Amino acid sequence: METIKTPFPRLAAGIVIGFGLMIMGFLTTGALLVPLKVMAIAPNGYASSYGLVAGVSAIFALIGNPIGGAISDRSTVAFGRRRLWILLGSLIGSLCIMFILFSKTILGVVIGWSAAQFFFNFTWAAYTALIPDQVEESKRGTMSGIFGIIMPAFMTVGMILINVIVHATDAVKFTTFACISIIGPIISLFIIKEGKVEFVKKSDNISFGKKISKVFPSPKKYPEFTWALFSKFLLMMGYCSMFYITVMLGGRMHMDPAQITSTYSIIMILGFAFTIITSLLGGILSDKIRKQKIFLYISTVIITIGILMFIIPNVKVFFIAAIVLNIGGGCFMAVDTAMVARVLPNKEDTAKDFGLMNVANCLPQSIVPAIGPLLLFIGGWNFFYIFLAIMPIIGIFTIMPIPEVGHKLKSEREAETNILAGTVVETE
Repeated sequence: METIKTPFPRLAAGIVIGFGLMIMGFLTTGALLVPLKVMAIAPNGYASSYGLVAGVSAIFALIGNPIGGAISDRSTVAFGRRRLWILLGSLIGSLCIMFILFSKTILGVVIGWSAAQFFFNFTWAAYTALIPDQVEESKRGTMSGIFGIIMPAFMTVGMILINVIVHATDAVKFTTFACISIIGPIISLFIIKEGKVEFVKKSDNISFGKKISKVFPSPKKYPEFTWALFSKFLLMMGYCSMFYITVMLGGRMHMDPAQITSTYSIIMILGFAFTIITSLLGGILSDKIRKQKIFLYISTVIITIGILMFIIPNVKVFFIAAIVLNIGGGCFMAVDTAMVARVLPNKEDTAKDFGLMNVANCLPQSIVPAIGPLLLFIGGWNFFYIFLAIMPIIGIFTIMPIPEVGHKLKSEREAETNILAGTVVETE
């Protein structure tokens, strides 16, 4: 299976512009515009209503990325399988943002945001798959570092922009970010090269178990992939405490929407600035010393400390907590992306498998707001942050079984053993 390769600098530029602007439009909408829309529709019960919106949309985030990845993997068009879904996913997603603008009920917001989550994840999966598709292994850490700074960098710009237009109408805000989320991907299509990929048709006479493994790789055969999935999910469960700050500032600090927008923007800008630095450094250093796990362990501890600092009900402390949390988060996400690219089970299913990893990355962004009301009911804000701080610590134990760079994966060791034994193993 061959694909047209884009030169590294050009590929990096295309991903930064396209994925960055898509993320800016998509996640800024989710972080601020959606919860504020819920507050406007249901001012007396917005925490529960937002939990409903986030919980339902989480299901669509869960299925959107792997489905989008699998469809992308099997698309055979001259336009390019990744480029096709970069365009369609972001186009439909931007229309869904506009649907939310005109929604008058919580149900309308649920439908609009669920659909947006689903289709933007098609685009997310396609962009992520370009790393194993077109980047040689020796540069994947660097590319992963670049990829890791895209979200914080463009979210920072999004926070600045939303703060500039804080007094604008909802129509202006939603339209602005809907346009941004489609303009970037369109520009990237003129930069990223990709051709048609031909596939050799395989026999459909396979067992049900193998069909299931095509959806989710066998944990027994590819345990490293499964452990990496759990580690990313647990880390992001803690990190995504950041995405509940909007509700926290309203419910705990009793701020009005304008104050929430301004304070949240500053918190995120400060935090993301440090994410950019540590993401780049983490990715490059992990390539240089050929080690990944030590960066992940240290990052996890730093993230946990940052989460626990949010227990103190002081806005100045929130600023410091965001910086600490994002120092760890930036390094983790850069190095973790490189590690995931290393443990992918099947090169023919890269987008689908990366899509599963992106579920672990994105799903907590919806789960945390969904379970937030329950955690607050059980023990208030202190319990909320302590519970989420425990998640990354558990994640350390899921990183431990993953082999370090230079060590063979279980599937590779078994393949060598079978070759030495003179047997032929059917590949999936």
